[in-house]
Amino acid sequence: MSDTKIRSRKATSLLKEDHREVKKLFAEFEKLDEADIEDMARIFDQLKKDLTVHAQIEEEIFYPAIEKAPDEEADEVVREAHEEHRLMKMLLEELSGLTADDPQFCAKMKVLMDNTLHHAEEEESEIFPIFEKLDKEQQGRIAEQLNSRKNDLTFEEE
Repeated sequence: MSDTKIRSRKATSLLKEDHREVKKLFAEFEKLDEADIEDMARIFDQLKKDLTVHAQIEEEIFYPAIEKAPDEEADEVVREAHEEHRLMKMLLEELSGLTADDPQFCAKMKVLMDNTLHHAEEEESEIFPIFEKLDKEQQGRIAEQLNSRKNDLTFEEE
């Protein structure tokens, strides 16, 4: 995808695309047999990269914008989202210390998947509508910042 196309995406479209990519990876993981150690490790590595970048751009750019939105629930939903990110990061760290053939690996991946999918669903149903209350100019600036920061972080990861 060209840089121009990436920059033109709406903030919520970018974040939803990230959610779809992560859902696909979890679905791929669920289809694996316990003997598919290499594929489990590969999927985990990709999930870790994707989730880390996604959480960082949300925490640096998206959530602060939501907190400023004219919505009385904004602070509460952002606090909950931060807690879900904290749990996700803890699970990613614990999983990083395991090998895919460790008996706890699949159990922790299941908890990570449940937490992440719940978080994505709540974000789309509760946080995105708050974002839509911001004026279009502000939404455009935030989208540009998200896209730019994601590009920077993705480049750093490679």
